[in-house]
Amino acid sequence: MRKKVREIAEEDLYSLNIGMNWRYLKSESFAFWMICAYLFFEYVRPQSIFPVIDFLPWTQLTIIGALVGCFTDRTVRWVSSSVNVLLVLFLITILLSSVFAYFPSVSYGNLDKYYLWVIIYFLIINIVNTRKRFFIFLCIFLVASFKLSLSLSLTWAKRGFSFTDWGLSGPPGFFQNSGELAIQMLVFWPIAWAFAHSLKTHITKTWYWLLMLMPITAIMVILGASSRGAQLALVVQLVVMNYRTVFKPRVIISLGVALFLLWTFLPDEQKERFQTMGEDKTSRQRILYFENGLEMIGEHPVFGVGYFNFVPYFKRYYPDDIIVHRVELPHNIIIQVGTDTGGVGLSIFLALIIVAFRKAQGFRAKGCEKNQVLIGRAANISLIGFLVAGQFVTVTYYPYLWIHLALLVSMRNSFMGDSKKRKGKL
Repeated sequence: MRKKVREIAEEDLYSLNIGMNWRYLKSESFAFWMICAYLFFEYVRPQSIFPVIDFLPWTQLTIIGALVGCFTDRTVRWVSSSVNVLLVLFLITILLSSVFAYFPSVSYGNLDKYYLWVIIYFLIINIVNTRKRFFIFLCIFLVASFKLSLSLSLTWAKRGFSFTDWGLSGPPGFFQNSGELAIQMLVFWPIAWAFAHSLKTHITKTWYWLLMLMPITAIMVILGASSRGAQLALVVQLVVMNYRTVFKPRVIISLGVALFLLWTFLPDEQKERFQTMGEDKTSRQRILYFENGLEMIGEHPVFGVGYFNFVPYFKRYYPDDIIVHRVELPHNIIIQVGTDTGGVGLSIFLALIIVAFRKAQGFRAKGCEKNQVLIGRAANISLIGFLVAGQFVTVTYYPYLWIHLALLVSMRNSFMGDSKKRKGKL
């Protein structure tokens, strides 16, 4: 008679027993394997690090695999959410904006920059639909981000925490540029911090301090990335994180020490960049993008000038305001969405942000009573980092917001929507 294998409980996963977590992952469905593989290939980018394996479109194949796997995974059920409606409405608005764009061919050539996120979002929320699945999926997200933060913080330390124009660079892909890399760290560190504190009673002290390396190294990367917008966003995150107790002497002192240390770690060249903010050529060009972008939205209030039409439109109608070598995207997510999709799309986008904040703030789940407020606050601090830094770079169609929404809806569905009895508490 075959020996019955004990079912892996949530408590087993929360103890971070690597063997137990791996055994659980192996027991899961093909669809879950594929969506986890997608996250790994998208964030770690091993195909870029090791060119010898870069002979297939790995991210596309994993997305297709996850989609096919949905038809064989009996646990996959449609997940309803107000976020779903808003994402589809935003897609429809982008399509209409492309039809009425000044340069439709430019719009059509960039449609995949958004509709692929809609597909990935729906795959994640419908496949990652239990507590165990969400925990493993979140672990992969954190480990992939930690791989970046650890290696790059060590790189910065090895060069003596010195300043370079290029900051710190990630692997080819979404996080190669130092500014985009820093935003990923802004999104990553609050979630990692909450993860470590939520598991504190389930793990050893060694594991706890290893987990705390995630937010620590992420903040180091933000400081070393030479991105003024990301560093400003970090300060805002720290203030918001402590706003309820900010007037208590102990908190004021702690926050002051933290900000002093952050400023001390900044290289002198980076401090000079803050002092010349608004005066250097880069800043002046971005101010012109912002001012003219507002004018574009005002003149085209319904669907904007067209999806991804900012650059050719600016080049044609504002040639005298080009003070750098070429026209770039507006370096502001609000201006990008407003010029791309007008007031219609911008209203939907802002509604998405508001809904995301409310869903995180209202997170409640049986078994998570001690940490549910911490988890919700961390999710919102993560989103704040994206929003503040997004006022200085053009990252609307990067993974930050769309993966954040997918994780948020999956978390609420897995922890609040499952009525079965559960073992273990987070």
